[in-house]
Amino acid sequence: MAKSMNLLFNSHLTRIEPNDRLVVLARTIQTQDPGTEAALNDSSVNCARFGETCLGAALYRHCVVFRNAAEAPIWSHLELTYFRDVVPERAVLDLVVMCQQVETYLLRAEILLTTPASFILPRNWQGSSDRPERQASLEYIDVQPTHLGEYRDVMRKYCGPAAAQLVRTNRIGTFRAMETAAVLHQDPGLKIDWNQIHLCEVDAGGFKGFGQEFETALQEISPDGAGFAGVFDGLDRIRTLPRWTFNESVVEADTAIGREGTAEQ
Repeated sequence: MAKSMNLLFNSHLTRIEPNDRLVVLARTIQTQDPGTEAALNDSSVNCARFGETCLGAALYRHCVVFRNAAEAPIWSHLELTYFRDVVPERAVLDLVVMCQQVETYLLRAEILLTTPASFILPRNWQGSSDRPERQASLEYIDVQPTHLGEYRDVMRKYCGPAAAQLVRTNRIGTFRAMETAAVLHQDPGLKIDWNQIHLCEVDAGGFKGFGQEFETALQEISPDGAGFAGVFDGLDRIRTLPRWTFNESVVEADTAIGREGTAEQ
C-alpha cells in the first residue's frame, strides 16, 4: 500500500536553485550508428570517472517531434552530465575537445545552470523506468536576451511553483528548467539556437501540451489568481519555442541529484 500511495503523491521534493551550484554539461548529438550509441551509453553510465563532483548523467534518444519551428534537421540524442560547483577540465576535454577530434557528430555542447525555483525532483528520484508510458519531454526555448530577468521572474513566481505541484502529485516525473550559461561548441551547420532547455517526464500518449495541468496547478498556488493564459501569453511575448520533442530515456544515472538542493514538502 505504501508503494501504491507513493505513485500518487510525492510528498518530499527537492528544489535546486542557482546558488546551489548545480552545473550541467549538455551535449546535442547526431548519430544513427548502434556502436556509437553504445559508446554514449557507456560514457553516461561511467561518468564517475570525472571525480567526486560528478553527480550523474542521463542520455535521451529522440522519438517524436511535438512542435517544430526550425528548419534544422532533428538530432538523435541529448546527454546531460551533472556536476557540483564546476565542470572539471577533464570532462570538457573528454566530452567536448577530444570528442571533436574524431567523428562523433557533436552538434552542440553547452554549460547549463538551473532556473530559479524551477528545477524540481522527488527527493527519492529513481528515474522513470517504473513508468514505461512516460517519455522525456525536451523543450528548446529561446528567450530574448533583454528579457531574461523578466523570464526568470515569471518562472520563479508562477511556472516553477506550479510545476512543483505537478511533481508533488506525480502528474509529471520531474521538472528541470535550465538556462544556457555558455556555449562551448556549436557546429556551423546547426541552424537553430536556444538558451533554455526544459526537461520533464510526461505521459506521451494523447499529450496536448501543459495547458490544462498548469491551469489547475496555477489555480492552486498562484498568489494573485493568474491563470495559464495570462502567464503564458506574457512568456510568448519574450520567447520562442523552436523545438519540442519526446524522447526515450536510454540512461538515467542521475538519482544523486535528488539529494541536492533544498528539501520541501
